[in-house]
Amino acid sequence: MSETRTQLEAARAHIVTPEMERVAERECTTPETIRAEVARGRLVIPANRRHLAGSGGTETPAASTPPAPPNGPVGHPGAPQDHTFWTNQTVAQRRLGIDDAESLRGARAPRRLDPTGIGRMVTTKINANIGASPVKSDTAAEVEKLRWAQRFGADTLMDLSTGGDLAACRQAILDHATIPIGTVPIYAMIVGRHIEDLTYDVILREIERQAQQGVDYFTIHAGVLLEHLPLIRNRTTGIVSRGGSLLAKWMLHHRKQNPMYELFDEISAIMREYDVTYSLGDGLRPGCLADASDPAQLAELHTLGELVQRARAAGVQTMVEGPGHVPLDQIAFNMQLEQRVCDDAPFYVLGPLVTDVFPGYDHITSAIGAAEAARHGAAMLCYVTPKEHVGLPRAEDVKAGCIAYKIAAHAGDIARGIAGVRRWDDDLSRARAALNWPRQFELAFDGETARALHDEDLEVDTDFCAMCGHDWCSLRISKEISEFASGKDASSQPVRTATRSPGVGAEGLALLKQRATLPVVDGKPSCHSQLTPQADTARKIQERVLATRHP
Repeated sequence: MSETRTQLEAARAHIVTPEMERVAERECTTPETIRAEVARGRLVIPANRRHLAGSGGTETPAASTPPAPPNGPVGHPGAPQDHTFWTNQTVAQRRLGIDDAESLRGARAPRRLDPTGIGRMVTTKINANIGASPVKSDTAAEVEKLRWAQRFGADTLMDLSTGGDLAACRQAILDHATIPIGTVPIYAMIVGRHIEDLTYDVILREIERQAQQGVDYFTIHAGVLLEHLPLIRNRTTGIVSRGGSLLAKWMLHHRKQNPMYELFDEISAIMREYDVTYSLGDGLRPGCLADASDPAQLAELHTLGELVQRARAAGVQTMVEGPGHVPLDQIAFNMQLEQRVCDDAPFYVLGPLVTDVFPGYDHITSAIGAAEAARHGAAMLCYVTPKEHVGLPRAEDVKAGCIAYKIAAHAGDIARGIAGVRRWDDDLSRARAALNWPRQFELAFDGETARALHDEDLEVDTDFCAMCGHDWCSLRISKEISEFASGKDASSQPVRTATRSPGVGAEGLALLKQRATLPVVDGKPSCHSQLTPQADTARKIQERVLATRHP
């Protein structure tokens, strides 16, 4: 591909780029299908040229050739070649890639970008948000959150830092990320100055600076217009977008139009040079159910539809951000409206949260809405963690948010009938029916946690679990009924009906310790399976364990 062409321009010229080929591998489709979707604007590949090259934020010499991405996609364990969806990888598989010191090494950076496609005609992606705050900032901690996000399924990540050395933190994240990285440039624009002092020159300089670093997509709140602000007066929660509220304050102070809107063509020119993708921000998204689908939100959406066309005309790939807090019955309407108003640009939604009264559990509240959004065509789901509305997420919160949203995205893909994506579920179901515990944990997205919870009650892999016991196990009984086929798949059978558990790793031990159920041997926490030198009969072990734990 010519260095002067963006992914969108190449696709329109009927050129299949290496990035399109890689996305096609990961989506189990043809490169021509991906090219056509990019040309249509229905799919984006956020891939800054410098992040692709692993250039560490500096210009890559024209003669240098970045290393090739991994050889082909990898689906769930044992998946056939035509079902190797990258989104179906387990945590254990992802960890191997992350820990491989030679995987995706760039010219200077420790890692480099492995291209990802975002669009409703392919698998639903999830985004993780991290970032330091003025209250707490630590670049090393943010890089560690990135590792957790990549390991637990994030397809992209946004650095929303507002504290510490923003440029250094951003570069460190980019240098270790194999997934696309997004930012909200206005955060860096106001460090050390009041929002009222923001100038056009500062805006353009910061956008170019971050593009040069290698940021793959920008959230630009260009759709919040001066004439929209009177529509906010009757809202319950006003403007909950940080970018939207900052720009509203600027507009009211200067009595001038949104500078991001006024500078949109200049911003587009910078983004085109590096092939940065727009994520057109929803500065007026609803912050509670009472404000959902109100005139302010819809007015901004129509402006975003206009900006989609302007960005595409400039050769810049574009996706659109959406709500927010939305009652369950309004989610389909919101997805369909965006597709119509924004000419089917990929929709990137936060949640949506379907109720407002569960702080501390909003990763669950929002995953319910996210599954419905994915079912009705959202291309990417921005995760919500348990710390939403109450504090700065930690690594364990990143994990919880990612897992909740992997569930939502996968459920949406199944509901939309993406060919082959349910093969993963069916493979695990056959292992479950056969009571093949090792295979179940191998196929499970987070097999380490599943194994730990199993071993908490019973230290052997046998033909029942601690919930029902031997005599009451419906799956074991079904296997015995000759008229039923369930559980009899030959390829899914365990080697033996009762074998000692191989035990759990460090994370599993930590989980059991947290649950206060981990046995202590010689003063050290130990897994059940380490207490039994050899497997006894399944029934005797069950009786002993249950008698000990449930007297």
